[in-house]
Amino acid sequence: MTGTDPATAAVPGDGGGDPGDAPPRVSVVIPNYNYAGTLELCLASLRRQTLQPFEIIVSDDASTDDSVAVAERFGCRVLRADTNGGVSTARNAGAAAARGDILFFLDSDQALSPDSLENAVRLLRADPGLGCVHGIIDPVPLVDHGPVEWYRTLHAHHWRLKGVGPTPTAFFAAAAVPRRVFEEIGPFHPALRDSEDVEYSERLSARYRILLTDQVVAAHDEEHRLGPMLREQFRRAQYLLPFAAAHRRRPGALRANSMAGVAAATFTVATVPAAVFAAPFGVLPVLGILAFACADPSLLRFVRRRRGLGFLPLFIGLHLLVNLQIALGAGTGWLRSRFDPGFGGVADGPSHGTDLPAGSDAGSGVGRPDAIEGRTG
Repeated sequence: MTGTDPATAAVPGDGGGDPGDAPPRVSVVIPNYNYAGTLELCLASLRRQTLQPFEIIVSDDASTDDSVAVAERFGCRVLRADTNGGVSTARNAGAAAARGDILFFLDSDQALSPDSLENAVRLLRADPGLGCVHGIIDPVPLVDHGPVEWYRTLHAHHWRLKGVGPTPTAFFAAAAVPRRVFEEIGPFHPALRDSEDVEYSERLSARYRILLTDQVVAAHDEEHRLGPMLREQFRRAQYLLPFAAAHRRRPGALRANSMAGVAAATFTVATVPAAVFAAPFGVLPVLGILAFACADPSLLRFVRRRRGLGFLPLFIGLHLLVNLQIALGAGTGWLRSRFDPGFGGVADGPSHGTDLPAGSDAGSGVGRPDAIEGRTG
């Protein structure tokens, strides 16, 4: 991996005064793979921060678009990978090169609200026992590509907002970690392109507290095409039972979808054939839809407030399809884990030697540049 010389911002607090009163130096680490368009919006949001970062490191994962040129135009420190290694590898490279006291991991398809860095630093300084502060998704998409993206953004905002507070789960799309903590816990598992957040959360929460806060907000450019969005859900859900399910059962763990909703969606679709061929069974899919809506009524109320009653049927339909993909993916993953002893397991831990929980996946997208949408390859 090669890098260009940085053009870093001035260090906040330098130039006199008590050094103890100066804010820590924040190194923003941005993994990127072929997201030149949103990378520009991401970097522009960093220029508007009330607390300017000490340095911005774009860890480019062998992009073939204009990402590097965009990063250099903004005066970032650019690390260029020779081959596509995935989001974990890109984040690790950026963290290793960082010189700040706090690492702020930010995905290249997100733009921060102006006070996000300042708020994250303030929260970390107020509680030395915090190992990570991470934020929520803005309900408005970073780039408006239509109803599928609105569905994704509204859902992502709602379930994260419900989970605000202490949690054993950290998502590193917009997250601040003290450098000393990251060095103690170790790097992200380099083989993981899916579930890398969950794997890292397990190690981090064993030693430090994690806080999800609504004072760090990122607008996100979500997937806006129905087919790729559903395929992404199916792919990630395959690791739910062999890996992420154990974490989901921990008190306070963040959950995007309830198991009741997944079960209701599966029941609804499964009863459609019976309703078609036998009229008395026509009530079953209706009951399934009602059960599905009742699985998370606060979500539907939130969507109605934000987008109106007319958007609600489309939202429910998309949400049902997503929950069905989760059920199909989880079932597929369970079958794969029964017949493939290597599925869902990591043979070797990170280079620092930390033991990993059983069930991490070493094959989730390695060598596939499209394995993680919106972050890196």
